[in-house]
Amino acid sequence: MTHAIQNLSRRNFLQGAAGLTLGFALPAGAAKGKSAAAPAAATATFEPTPFLRIGADDSVTVISKHLEMGQGTYTGLATVVAEELDAAWSQVRIEGAPADAKRYNNLAFGPTQGTGGSTAMANSWDQLRQTGAVARAMLVSAAARRWNVPAAEISVRDGVVAHAASGRKARFGELAEAAAAETVPASVGLKDPKDFRLIGKHAPRKDSFAKTNGSAVFTQDIHLPGMLVAVVAHSPRFGGTVKSFDASKAKAVKGVVDVVAIPGGVAVLAKDTWSAKKGRDALTVEWDDSAAFKLGSEEILARYREMAATPGLVARKDGDAPAALGGGRVIKASYDFPYLAHAAMEPMNCVVQRTADGVEVWNGEQFQTVDQGVLAAVFGVPPEKVTIHMLYAGGSFGRRASTQADYLRETAFIVKASGTSAPVKMVWLREDDMKAGYYRPLFHHSLEASLDADGNIQAWRHRLVGQSIMKGSPFEAFLIKDGVDGVSVEGAASLPYAIPNLQVELHTPTDITVPVLWWRSVGSTHTAYSTETFLDRLAAESKQDPVALRLKLLTKHPRHAGVLRLAAEKAGWGTPLAPGKAGERRGRGVAVHESFHSFVAQVAEVTVAADGSVKVDRIVAAVDCGVAINPDNIRSQVEGSVGFGLSAALHGEITLKDGVVEQGNFGEYAPIRINEMPRVEVHLVPSAEKPTGIGEPAVPPVAPAVANAIAAATGKWATRLPFQSDLLKA
Repeated sequence: MTHAIQNLSRRNFLQGAAGLTLGFALPAGAAKGKSAAAPAAATATFEPTPFLRIGADDSVTVISKHLEMGQGTYTGLATVVAEELDAAWSQVRIEGAPADAKRYNNLAFGPTQGTGGSTAMANSWDQLRQTGAVARAMLVSAAARRWNVPAAEISVRDGVVAHAASGRKARFGELAEAAAAETVPASVGLKDPKDFRLIGKHAPRKDSFAKTNGSAVFTQDIHLPGMLVAVVAHSPRFGGTVKSFDASKAKAVKGVVDVVAIPGGVAVLAKDTWSAKKGRDALTVEWDDSAAFKLGSEEILARYREMAATPGLVARKDGDAPAALGGGRVIKASYDFPYLAHAAMEPMNCVVQRTADGVEVWNGEQFQTVDQGVLAAVFGVPPEKVTIHMLYAGGSFGRRASTQADYLRETAFIVKASGTSAPVKMVWLREDDMKAGYYRPLFHHSLEASLDADGNIQAWRHRLVGQSIMKGSPFEAFLIKDGVDGVSVEGAASLPYAIPNLQVELHTPTDITVPVLWWRSVGSTHTAYSTETFLDRLAAESKQDPVALRLKLLTKHPRHAGVLRLAAEKAGWGTPLAPGKAGERRGRGVAVHESFHSFVAQVAEVTVAADGSVKVDRIVAAVDCGVAINPDNIRSQVEGSVGFGLSAALHGEITLKDGVVEQGNFGEYAPIRINEMPRVEVHLVPSAEKPTGIGEPAVPPVAPAVANAIAAATGKWATRLPFQSDLLKA
């Protein structure tokens, strides 16, 4: 098929011995019939946005505007470009883009550069297909001109441009300089999916080799001349400040260079991490808790339950749920969800250095535009003077996309307070990372529904109480409407089931000041659990099969129904489970959920021992995320999501006592162990839809599918996470 090159507002082709650089930015008008060899003035006007560089050495380098934090973004983006370019996979490289929202904005975020919301593939799909196709066309045009043959007679495969009739061939590197002088085509032909050779096939990850041989560069690998390492003593309570401190013993530690007070703590700077930690251990700090947050988790929940007894702001209203609840049989349930830490394998860290006219940063960078703005404000420089080098990140799950740029801001304060011109690497140890806040919010849900005499759901009312992630963030104006934080109610307000009277309400307390942030799959982490387990309770009350009930209510949502049918079929839904050992009870449960425009259904099989302990034996997942760019990566992301979701469901909980976080390391905040990991089967729904996200959508269905399986085995639903064994005992 042929596409006009729409929405190409800025482009630049740099000509020279080094090769061809090609870039596009969306949206705006088309760049038609213009030469790539534009004069210098035009180049400056168009603000080049390179996504592709073809070198004279035959290298094909894709420039990624998105962070690679383990989710496979680098491989996916490179696959899209290489497919349309017809490059050999072995010649393709990828590197992170600099921070510059004018050139590298996330099309899903508006004028903001960043990675999140499972948007990398979705917002880059058209952009990078066009990039690859236009570059291919220009290479062909250059070859046709050089060989004096029709372009239509030229083919491209695995990085080789060929003219079969004359036997001429040239590799990309040989044509790069000539291609840079070609006219940008007004339209390009994009491949028919049936001709894909990389998309939908196996392509080895581009980051695997570097991550296994140790050459991959993470923030902790940065060692610059004269660099200092900073470790910070933080207030044990959120909002606490430094009243006084004695640094004499800390300064006596070998390797310690300086000790400085910053907002919220005291930083020890040393020549290495261990010396900085020892120096911090030797500090004496007196904290001022007069304005600190001092409530415990149970006190917060008690307040939330009181709020849930009253009407909240309406997030969705279909029919008249309050009136309809007056008739029929009413079923009620409430759910409690704890604070959750991100607990990425690489705790928060970054390197910041003041330069002659700005700031330079090395970081596993997820939120370039926000971080640039915050650092610019701290140092009093324009945002464009904040240069950010995007490195690999050892996980994030949303934590590095801080709405407040908190750990980068802290590093900036350290640099300013110390007055140093040396680069400063700020390192949070695991305990620092776990106690510093920015958790998945604690939430309370209250649901009630009414069933008529035939077991049909006539009304559904869902009240949620929890902190807003968006309040006070740069995204407040876009994501809070009429007082309702859309992130808090996503998955609840978008419930797909055909229920005639449905109302969703939200309470957002403003006096709970525990720092909160999005956590892998955000609001759906709790809304999928409450809605999917509550629906199973209604199925049990009305004596309906959980899969059959869902399908009955999903007639207008074929993609939900499609993954549900596939998961049920592959799991053998309706067939008896093999019996357990003496005293064991076995059950099978299901859940289906849409998040980030992807659809995932999961069937869980569990064994409940006599003491109430739960073993998740098997998870069967069905996924519809549009075109499967890298099927192997999709499967690995689903498998990882299952482990991540189960860790939270079985063990994950950050608790506060008198405002102090009680967990500090994996001993108290444990991920699942390998012996707890179930067998995971992943099935993909064939689709011609544009690709959507996969880094997060497989997390929400995990816990409810397991909870529903536990209920099938025991007749009891866990209404507080993590699962409480006392609720599961016979």
